[in-house]
Amino acid sequence: MSHAVILNNVVKEFGEKNDKIIAVNHLSLNIRKGEIFALVGPDGAGKTTTIRMMCGVLPPNEGNVTILDLSMKSEREAIKKRIGYLSQKFSLYGDLTVDENIDFFAEIHRVKDFKARKEELLQFTRLVQFRDRLAGRLSGGMKQKLALACTLIHTPDVIFLDEPTTGVDPVSRRDFWKILSTLLKSGITIVVSTPYLDEAERSTRVALLNEGKLLVCDTPEAVKQSFTKDVVEIVVRDARKAILALNESKSGISAQLFGDRIHAVIPKEKSTLKKLDSILRAEGIEVESQKQISPSLEDVFISRITS
Repeated sequence: MSHAVILNNVVKEFGEKNDKIIAVNHLSLNIRKGEIFALVGPDGAGKTTTIRMMCGVLPPNEGNVTILDLSMKSEREAIKKRIGYLSQKFSLYGDLTVDENIDFFAEIHRVKDFKARKEELLQFTRLVQFRDRLAGRLSGGMKQKLALACTLIHTPDVIFLDEPTTGVDPVSRRDFWKILSTLLKSGITIVVSTPYLDEAERSTRVALLNEGKLLVCDTPEAVKQSFTKDVVEIVVRDARKAILALNESKSGISAQLFGDRIHAVIPKEKSTLKKLDSILRAEGIEVESQKQISPSLEDVFISRITS
């Protein structure tokens, strides 16, 4: 399968010699044509810096970026015509209407006869009834849909979306990802960065990043199947006390709160489950329910960065 994006041993540093920060540390990735590829990690993981290097906004200090078989070093202008970029912050014009914003971006990209394309995108993003509304008066979710429509107006082959749903309500987040999934049918390649592990579950493949380094890159299912520990979901009355007891027990158990439930990651030995029970009993914590569950991407990621 041919690749839309190739990163080969890419490094990006900021600051002076005595005060350097390595934002991206020898990162290599191959992103296939026609997939949704998710870059996932906490703040400071290097997601935005990586996206900006893929778009040609930032040059790498070391390594090579290739987009659609074109080198970012020597063919940047040709690449820009074939990609779209939705930045982390809403970058459209609040005093222009939805229609006017799309028109403006079409003119920037020198798109001719774009009226039919605009109507298609308005239908696709469900913004037809809001076309005369000022962009500044749109909800967060609708702003992101408008930004996506503007990103797609020149029919790019690859689009880069930098945390497009951060700060957007859960319903709008889900709706936005449904739109991205539908968009795949056109053959476009989507590269998206997100801090949300549940969103990454919807991607074709996911790259988990931490402190500028690649931890793992595979399908969400393969990443979860590679997990070598068990996950036990526990419900107790005093969840914070239970988490503190488990994490300080030096038993190889780590625990995190997921809503009102605890996910305890434990070694696969049967004896560890007994240790878990005894630790909680010793603290006078009554377990209301307990069951083994399949690991989520979040379980895998937290375990990798804390172990």
